[in-house]
Amino acid sequence: MSQAVLFDLDGTFADTAPDLGAALNHVRALHGRPPLPIATIRPQASHGSRGLLKLGLDAEPEDANYDAMRDAFLQHYEEHICDRTVLFPSMAALVSELERHEIPWGIVTNKPHRYTVPLMERLGYAKRAACLVSGDTCARAKPHPMPLLHAAELIGIAPERCLYLGDDLRDMEAAQAAGMTGIIAAYGYIDPQADLGSWPSSGSVPTPLALLRYIQS
Repeated sequence: MSQAVLFDLDGTFADTAPDLGAALNHVRALHGRPPLPIATIRPQASHGSRGLLKLGLDAEPEDANYDAMRDAFLQHYEEHICDRTVLFPSMAALVSELERHEIPWGIVTNKPHRYTVPLMERLGYAKRAACLVSGDTCARAKPHPMPLLHAAELIGIAPERCLYLGDDLRDMEAAQAAGMTGIIAAYGYIDPQADLGSWPSSGSVPTPLALLRYIQS
């Protein structure tokens, strides 16, 4: 039985795509482009500003105006970080069940600290989490195992007794490298073309609450 559960944030714990998409469409509007539909944005929403600016404006970091676009994106996102972001269906029930069984849970995300903490506070879960590990908490971010190992140390549970739920290949690679049980959040921001069978995981779940069968096994 797993003794702790760690979650990725974007696309796993919370549906942040609406607010990330709004930030992207804000930048598109500044450049005279029409908004992209959320269905187009959602599969890329876990890839941060770099992935979204590539999707929405074909922008690369070496482009002359990239920094200005990124700044506009991040400013808009920070100002509207939880306008439409919500937990995924049944995530609240899963967290309550973990807490009822006194199983510590936490967040390990590549999202920078300046956005992770305010978002979790707005959602009402910052103080309930046993740890909040952001993309800039450690010297390396996922897929490196360092953030997951740091989270395990913070909550005082051996990595091999921790379960990590995430919606990206890098999440499963990080979990494998850390010696944790990696489970795919199949409801998350996954590219329709992704071959989940090739990801180094121990399984997948169609909803957050379905994770209980892995925790209890």
